Amino acid sequence: MMMNQKKLFAVLRLVMGFIFLWAGVDKIFGLGFATAPEKAWLAGVSPTSGFLANATEGPFAPFFQTMAHNPVVDFLFVAGLVLVGCALLLGIGMTIAGYSGSLMMVLIYASMYPPENNPFFDEHVVYIISLLILVQVKAGRSWGYGAWWEKQSIVQKYPALL
Repeated sequence: MMMNQKKLFAVLRLVMGFIFLWAGVDKIFGLGFATAPEKAWLAGVSPTSGFLANATEGPFAPFFQTMAHNPVVDFLFVAGLVLVGCALLLGIGMTIAGYSGSLMMVLIYASMYPPENNPFFDEHVVYIISLLILVQVKAGRSWGYGAWWEKQSIVQKYPALL
């Protein structure tokens, strides 16, 4: 891969990492962007219930609506956002981050299917494709700790941690 391509993938990885991390931190603290302070998880409000109970639509909506107000779903969602974001920003655990972040995006996409502004695709599909590409090109090695991470004994023993 050419050096410029590596840099572009590193930039994509960092941007995607910031998107995930910011979404998680905003849900936890209510920084006033997507989540108002009074609707923060730390204020006692479920970070998923508003969306799952009110914004889901389409053929899969009833399935997702049953998950509203579930503390396990809340924890998995927020932890997923924060951990995927951190992994992408650091360039470590890219395989787990890429696949789990993609799974999160598939679930969000399915919860609102069909998309509002296009009969087939929305930004969640772009995120899925981007994350899968980042895994395949080993984007954590450029401007990240991916090369170092791959050499760690625990990663050597358990390659799923790549």
